[in-house]
Amino acid sequence: MAIVGPHFLFLLFSLTDAQTFVFQPSFIVATGPRITALLLGNTTGISLNVHTVLPSDVNGGIGPPSCAASETQWILTKELVGMNALRVHLGLNRSLQLCGENETDCCPKPLCVLESLQVSACVGNTFKASLLIQAKLYALLLPANPGSDNESVIPNQVYQPLGSCPCDLTAQQCNIRCCCDKDCSPEELKLFESHCLPGPFGGQLSQVPDYQCSAQKDDSPDWFPFLCVISQPENNPYLGLFYHGDKIVAKPRPSFEMPILSAPIPVISYSQGSPIFTIDNQLFTIPQMVLGHCVHSAPVAFLENFSLKCVTRLQSCPTGYPLQTLPSDLMTQVNNGQGGEVTVEVIDELIQNLAGFMSESVTFGTHTVQECANVNLALDYKFYWKGNGITKIILTRSVGNVTLNGKVALTTRYSAVFLSGDFMGVSNSGNPGYQVGRPIIAGIEDAQNDTFSVQRTSINLWKPVSEGLCSTAGKQPILFAENSTSGCQLPISMDNMTKCDLLRETVRSLQANLIRATYVAKSGNPNSQTKADWVDINFMNSSKTSADGDVSCSEIPSHIHILIWSLVTRMIDGNAQRNIQTIQVRATLSTWTFECGGGDFSPCADPTETQLFPVTASVTFIDIPVNTEPPKTRFQINFTEYDCNRNYVCWPQLAFPVTKYYTGEPQYQSLAKGLILVFFFIAASVLGTPWKQIRQAWNNSAR
Repeated sequence: MAIVGPHFLFLLFSLTDAQTFVFQPSFIVATGPRITALLLGNTTGISLNVHTVLPSDVNGGIGPPSCAASETQWILTKELVGMNALRVHLGLNRSLQLCGENETDCCPKPLCVLESLQVSACVGNTFKASLLIQAKLYALLLPANPGSDNESVIPNQVYQPLGSCPCDLTAQQCNIRCCCDKDCSPEELKLFESHCLPGPFGGQLSQVPDYQCSAQKDDSPDWFPFLCVISQPENNPYLGLFYHGDKIVAKPRPSFEMPILSAPIPVISYSQGSPIFTIDNQLFTIPQMVLGHCVHSAPVAFLENFSLKCVTRLQSCPTGYPLQTLPSDLMTQVNNGQGGEVTVEVIDELIQNLAGFMSESVTFGTHTVQECANVNLALDYKFYWKGNGITKIILTRSVGNVTLNGKVALTTRYSAVFLSGDFMGVSNSGNPGYQVGRPIIAGIEDAQNDTFSVQRTSINLWKPVSEGLCSTAGKQPILFAENSTSGCQLPISMDNMTKCDLLRETVRSLQANLIRATYVAKSGNPNSQTKADWVDINFMNSSKTSADGDVSCSEIPSHIHILIWSLVTRMIDGNAQRNIQTIQVRATLSTWTFECGGGDFSPCADPTETQLFPVTASVTFIDIPVNTEPPKTRFQINFTEYDCNRNYVCWPQLAFPVTKYYTGEPQYQSLAKGLILVFFFIAASVLGTPWKQIRQAWNNSAR
């Protein structure tokens, strides 16, 4: 049976060239009697036929596709699933049952069907596309006595134990790969006897236990034959894990057939995660990231925020969506989820500086300079919602004039944000403790409120793009328990070196943009109005006093290091819940010197010549160890006679040589020596003076 993957649905949404015909997939290896594929393109007037193909004896290839129909053992049907898509079905028109005695319509051998098929799509007698199928079908193993739907009574294993063949799951029917199943005939066992289920589930113990006498090795101790266990291999300790001596009700088996895909049904009211529809019951789409690739037409989910960047290589001016559109094309009428409609409001913004959008330009030979006007550089949607409906949609379209001189890499931005009033819904980073890889939640205190209130934000690191300059660098949030270092480069001229105070303030302002918050949430789901859920950020400034030079500036805060201490506060369902206890931000001061040496004095001669200096930031997470030992008593603190850490003689470790932690000699030798010492001690006690005195006192009392 062939299965069509979900990526064909994305091709179905993004198909734009109606004159191109293509099968998806174009090659199928079929192992079942039903085959399904999609034909994409303008299916008007299209005809399909299937015929058997044979490889050439000369070069192994197959002949050219043909539009003529031929007789095969397959039935071809088609189903229209859209304006530009056709679902093609192939079904085997014969039985796959293995032949018995005096049977004709059956399979004489286990390998029942082995052939190559070609499905041709034609318009008239003109060939358009082809689908190549390699069919390899085996005969079906049907039981002689089909199982019933009645209850199977499993007897009490105390009196009638089960488990000799755990993989025998179906009564009176051969279970595939279960070589211990008594219902399998010799012919059926030959099909899978080399692929039997291993281990306890297949009725065999995967390895002999260490206590079995048959597991003795050359390096086994001398006393192993006296203490090992002799047991039959069928005595498997894992067999009791499969049955409990109870009644089992037969349940319908799962189906491995491909489900019939249907178009999404528009909903009356929206819920989180449901797709948004237009008034004509079509999916409302925005460019999004799917499987690591930018898809131009991807459905928007209700209350699901996203933001992404797409890179497009341009050699000529774009002409279609999403890079070139008119405002009227974006004013879509959307179903508001409450029985009405809402129209997308478009606000245009003109971008003059394209440094953050155009990353490179490659010129080969002579090219004509092209001016592309009003290219869409960013599409930022704001969805205002209330209850289960949408009240307003505002699209901010950023456009700019792109100059092409060769090949240009254009970076465009797309985002969607759902707002309830003026507040954006935010997600937590754990419940209750932080989850590894989730963003650290920071906050800025709202001074306008009389009560304590925090507006959520994030603590960021540098995210350089293109040339790595600070002017074009973005910001990325710090993720919990993930140490990281990033930075950007700042171009400095000789003229800047003469204004060290201004340079220091500029770098300090750049670093301050990374951390605008004053609080950090202790847990992953803090309350914005509870001060106990937040911890202050401690800013530690380094003190360094040095004078500025002619071509150097000192005390530049070029690096900030963020230290975050976390602690495991409790366990929930076996998962450690980590909370942030303390956070510190330390600035490292350095001296920047303008390089003029090496015989080249041009950088210092020209005050506008620039050199690049690094501006970096890093974060380190520190785990606070948890002391699980009970507190020491005053006696343990003061009495140190038996404390091995504070004495040369350690009485508690008197028997250390006979324990498994002693590695000076083999354990059986140290154990034997220890037993000999014990024997001598007992003999000395029995034959020594104390025992003689006890025996003499006993005899005197007996008289």
